[in-house]
Amino acid sequence: MPAPVKALVSLDLLNQVDIRVGTILRLDEVPGSDKLLALRVSFGDHERTIVAGMRQERANPREIEGKQALFVVNLPPRKMRGVVSEGMLFDLGYADGIPPALAMPERPVPDGTRAG
Repeated sequence: MPAPVKALVSLDLLNQVDIRVGTILRLDEVPGSDKLLALRVSFGDHERTIVAGMRQERANPREIEGKQALFVVNLPPRKMRGVVSEGMLFDLGYADGIPPALAMPERPVPDGTRAG
């Protein structure tokens, strides 16, 4: 059964969230963690490291290398196990307890393309 819909937010608040398409260039294990992976992501004009707790969610995490996905890029940097994360991956299903899937564009688009 789907989760209940969250409280209403204003369009202005939603427009403050910067969601962009990025290509996952590579994954690196985060030392000292059995859950975290450091994703190196291209956003067209720059690259960022984004840490995601997805190491145990897939039989072969490297299968997402080279794929495009959606990322929040205007969160404050956050250090996780010594690695600075510069955004957040949109991974579908985790909050609902189902095997996660990437939120991906239906066809390739330029890295850095905005959602919304």
